[in-house]
Amino acid sequence: MQVINQNIKWYQSKFEAFEQSLNGAKSTSVHTIRRDAMHRFVELGFPTTRQEEWRFTNILPITTIEFQPILRYELNGVTKKDIQRYMLDNVLQLVFIDGMFSMELSNINSHPIGITAGSLTEMSREHPETIRSYINNMVMGEENAFTTLNTAFLWDGAFISVPRGIVLENPIQLLFVATDREKVYAAQPRNFIIAGIDSQFKIVETYVGLAKNTYLTNTVTEILLCDNSIVEHDKFQIEGINAYHIGTTHVQMNAASRYTSNVISLSGSIVRNNITARFNAESAECILNGLSLGSGMQLIDNHTVIDHAKPHCSSHELYKSILDGASKGVFNGKVFVRKDAQKTDAKQTNKTLLLSDEATMNTKPQLEIFADDVKCTHGATVGQLDDEQIFYLRSRGIDLNAARDILTSAFAGDVINRITIEPFRSQVERIIHDRLNNNHTSS
Repeated sequence: MQVINQNIKWYQSKFEAFEQSLNGAKSTSVHTIRRDAMHRFVELGFPTTRQEEWRFTNILPITTIEFQPILRYELNGVTKKDIQRYMLDNVLQLVFIDGMFSMELSNINSHPIGITAGSLTEMSREHPETIRSYINNMVMGEENAFTTLNTAFLWDGAFISVPRGIVLENPIQLLFVATDREKVYAAQPRNFIIAGIDSQFKIVETYVGLAKNTYLTNTVTEILLCDNSIVEHDKFQIEGINAYHIGTTHVQMNAASRYTSNVISLSGSIVRNNITARFNAESAECILNGLSLGSGMQLIDNHTVIDHAKPHCSSHELYKSILDGASKGVFNGKVFVRKDAQKTDAKQTNKTLLLSDEATMNTKPQLEIFADDVKCTHGATVGQLDDEQIFYLRSRGIDLNAARDILTSAFAGDVINRITIEPFRSQVERIIHDRLNNNHTSS
């Protein structure tokens, strides 16, 4: 505990240095938000396994490392060739190096008329009150220390605004690249995505690591769906094996909006995905899907909260994990149905496939219902590959390893096939196939 407290003081000192570098920007309203967030971070402290929300996720390795905040942009030798395999072709593309926007690697010249897409830093300079309003109206970082820490060092990230009535045929990609540095560091991008009334578009949020060094990605993405908007949000996390990833997504949904999330987590020492979706008006729909592949000593934790605050809304949730080696998985899903949220339709499912005797899964689907006219279900299963299915495939001339690969891929495919962006889905399928083959070869 003493080491953790020392690190909190260390972040305070880094924050003071950050403030000194702001010069005139210290007088803006966004600066006030940063300072309030740092005070809140000190009050909260880092979470521990004594807290229910973190009971199965020991983040002591994160809290005892002095991660150097990234406060200025450096290309650090990265070229488009280095990240080509993760880039989608012919799309509006914002690339970030260690959390900072990279104009030379991005493709923002051909984005549709009316779309605002670019660096949060530039938006903060040109329209500080706009950024302040989004932070105030969405999330102030009161949930946990990592969100407050992100807010305290709020500097860069993506700002995407699709105005009323715009329907985009091609997706928008946010590509976050982690590089090798001499010191361990923390990249803390903050992303704002606004879907105007009657707009429709798709976002791909990709996190990749080009090196094997130790670093922390502490990212927050805030999404606002206005009336009748439709958004598909795909998050793909494939960082270095020694990386730590804390990702937080907050979604606000207005009348008749539809939000679909597909979260794919493949790599990292400790990975934590937090998703909170709130219904602010009637007739909205929320779909959350997730797939995690764990191996070695990895820990992958998915925490979801769906807040049915209004009536006549529906939510559907499917999270799957494939765990090998001595990896650990966590799923904690909460569905709140408030007193006035009648005619709620909510379904939550968590399924885990264990490929080794050492792999473990902690699953806790939850329903808290305060209305009486609802249809809500939840369930969780944890098991191994079916021996009868393996026997059937082997009886058809398929060897044992191939049979295991077929069944594992089919288990993962239930989530992957829900991605509607065909080039991205093919990319995910290829990388997952390679990952499963590598795990099988090394076992």
